[in-house]
Amino acid sequence: MNHPDRMPDDAHAAPEMLYQGRWLSLKRRGRWEYAERNNPGGAVIILAVTPEDKVLFVQQYRVAIQQFTIEMPAGLVGDLAGQQEESALLAAQRELEEETGYRCASVTFVHEGPSSSGMSSEIIAFVRAHELVKAGDGGGDESENIVVHEVPRHEAGAWLLARAAEGYSIDPKLFAGLWFIEHAKDFG
Repeated sequence: MNHPDRMPDDAHAAPEMLYQGRWLSLKRRGRWEYAERNNPGGAVIILAVTPEDKVLFVQQYRVAIQQFTIEMPAGLVGDLAGQQEESALLAAQRELEEETGYRCASVTFVHEGPSSSGMSSEIIAFVRAHELVKAGDGGGDESENIVVHEVPRHEAGAWLLARAAEGYSIDPKLFAGLWFIEHAKDFG
C-alpha cells in the first residue's frame, strides 16, 4: 500500500542534466524528468487593479502552445544581466511597467507555489501592486507584442470565460489571482 507522505525511492538521486538551453534545462532525477528555469528567482505574477477598479490582463502569443493567451502581468525574476539577485517584488514592479505601462507605489507578497509541480521545479510568486499610475503604453520589451486589457473587476471572471469561448487560452492561475484580489485582503 502506498503511503501518501512517502517519497519515491529515487526522489533524492543526484540530478542529471539532459539538455541546457538559454532559459530552460531538462533534467532527470532517478526516473523523473523535469524542466528547470535557468534564472535563479523563478517567476512572479502581478495582481494589478487600477484606481478605476479595473484588473489588468495581458494578451500575447505563446509559441509553446501555438496560441494567444490571456494572462496577468508576469515575468521572470533575476533574468536580466547584472540583476540575478533581483527580488520578486522588484521584478514585479519592472514587469508591470514594461508590460502594461503602469507604475505602482509598492508591491506586497501574497503567496507562492509551483507552476506545474509534475513537470517543473519553477516557483511562482503572486504579488499585489498598489497605487497604480499610468506612465506609458506598455506592450513588453522588443521580443514581445503584448496587448493590455483593463477589465472592470466585477466583470473579470465573465470576461475571461468569454475570451476562452473566442479561442484564447486562459491561464487557470488567473482565477487564483482573482480570488486573491477579492479575498486575500490581509495579504496587503
